[in-house]
Amino acid sequence: MKTEFPPPQDIFVGQLRREYFITADDKPVLDVPGGGALYAIVGLKLWEPDRVPGLLARVGEDYPQPWLSDFARRQINVKGVTIIPQAMDVRSFYTYVNRITRVEDNPIPHFSRLQLPFPKALLGYEKKGKGLNNRTQHSPHTILQRDIPKEYLMATAAHLCPVDFLSHNLLPAVFRQAGFTIITLDPASGYMDPAFWNDIPSLVTGLTAFIPAEEDLRRLFQGRRADLWEMAAELASYGCEMVVIKRGERGQLLYDAASGKRWEIPAYPARLHNPTGAGDAFCGGFLAGYRRTFDPVQAVLFGNVASSLVVEGTGPFYALDALPGLAEARLEFLQQSIREI
Repeated sequence: MKTEFPPPQDIFVGQLRREYFITADDKPVLDVPGGGALYAIVGLKLWEPDRVPGLLARVGEDYPQPWLSDFARRQINVKGVTIIPQAMDVRSFYTYVNRITRVEDNPIPHFSRLQLPFPKALLGYEKKGKGLNNRTQHSPHTILQRDIPKEYLMATAAHLCPVDFLSHNLLPAVFRQAGFTIITLDPASGYMDPAFWNDIPSLVTGLTAFIPAEEDLRRLFQGRRADLWEMAAELASYGCEMVVIKRGERGQLLYDAASGKRWEIPAYPARLHNPTGAGDAFCGGFLAGYRRTFDPVQAVLFGNVASSLVVEGTGPFYALDALPGLAEARLEFLQQSIREI
């Protein structure tokens, strides 16, 4: 953790998790590092392996320190990981009922069904509710301006993974004031709800790209609009350069505000093993592609390929061991599949 790196060029804001899950073929995977920020960083490093991005997150004093040291060995700047002086439950449990459908559930019946011993590390675990975010009260995960190392503010690009509303409401303005030229944001389900409708315009203003999942976008617009392109155009009208809608195995929709152009890009036909982190890896690859080309369509293709590599294995770092040239080959394949609407 004491590894010294130059100031990062790219900042990734998100959560670090301790993940426990059961795969679609009934194999348990216990206590492995996870969280959107790690998967997004991998999405970037698939294209820019020599880049040292900055990680911005909060964990408790009980978070495994060897994991942070391993992140640093993997050329990730962890100076922005704030360790709060108390335990912090960052466990996640989920199970796959098939290779696509993930269920976040209480773990006991699933281990019982498989006649597996119940892991001691999951004692006391309770399924996390899907309630709305709080507009005014900080959570232990809320990332504040004081959590940002000064050297991180020398960066020029940031991606905000799903965290709480307060973090997303505060940090883009901080990054803009510091002179960041690219800011992308993947909204959290906890505020993509009609109850937050009036908060969304100020949230997306000034973003380079707003990158929601289709199901979250439909929930936000419930009772207002049914057409995804109309939703994207309305969000872009608030001052966002582009809107990218993630649609899982159906790929992505891209709306460019400046030109009014619309594109549909199908997902690369990957060999699906574990879809965890696919959306976050897409966002990291998108950032890498946009930095390199400043072309929104190419950025989506870079993200698409990053996502395809992550879903073929388990864990955030699996994709970094992909065969040399594989990402470029997939990028070339997808070039033929772009469809302007």
